[in-house]
Amino acid sequence: MHKKYKTEESIWLNCKKCDQILLKKVFYKNLMICPKCGYYIRINSLERLEFTVDKDSFKEMDSDLKSVNFLSFPGYSEKLKKFTNKEAIITGEAQISGYDVVIGIMDFMFMGGSMGSVVGEKITRAIECAIKKRKHLILFSASGGARMQEGIMSLMQMGKISAALSKLSNNHLAYISVLTDPTTGGVAASYAMLGDIIIAEPNALICFAGPRVISQTIKQTLPKGFQTAEFLKEHGMIDIISERKEIRTVIAKLLNFFYNE
Repeated sequence: MHKKYKTEESIWLNCKKCDQILLKKVFYKNLMICPKCGYYIRINSLERLEFTVDKDSFKEMDSDLKSVNFLSFPGYSEKLKKFTNKEAIITGEAQISGYDVVIGIMDFMFMGGSMGSVVGEKITRAIECAIKKRKHLILFSASGGARMQEGIMSLMQMGKISAALSKLSNNHLAYISVLTDPTTGGVAASYAMLGDIIIAEPNALICFAGPRVISQTIKQTLPKGFQTAEFLKEHGMIDIISERKEIRTVIAKLLNFFYNE
């Protein structure tokens, strides 16, 4: 068992892989990458936003939208109240190296980044904003998949977002998809893999069903590194693997190409 510091006020943080204990500010300065073993610590949407966009350029959209328990799923309402943020994604307009974009960043800390009806609505509205204002779209995915507490309404978001992305493409606007650990389930099976350019962080798990589920189903040993970013790039499923420290620079170069083509 790794050591866990449960006090939120603690100034210390430990790496889940090598158990290195360092000041939080040391990890944060290194973009939440362990300086000892290189392990990528999962970060929330606000941290990702700070690392990615130009300072003070972000203007949030649809911040008033929040999920409700319309199926009366046991315990769902209570679970939603536990989070300080309202949803598993934050969306808005921003700039990256001076280039105007519409951006959405999923937050795995909110119910495993699960995609419910509000996540789907916020992404769809972000796409519509990008079309209206002639801006390119960037979505960061970090998700365990569709939100089971919302049933079929959650699964419907896959088609809804995919249809909106088709309109974005018809308007000759680019969609840059950034996959972080993990990107799985209905998110991976829809908009996460529909980018004009697909970027992934090193060693990110990217799949529909997890490797353990597949291995137990087909009764076979899977290839080494199966469903990691590196495996998918080798098999042509993604375009770029980028270190967290370089993603902002990579996106800026792509935006320079798209805005000047």
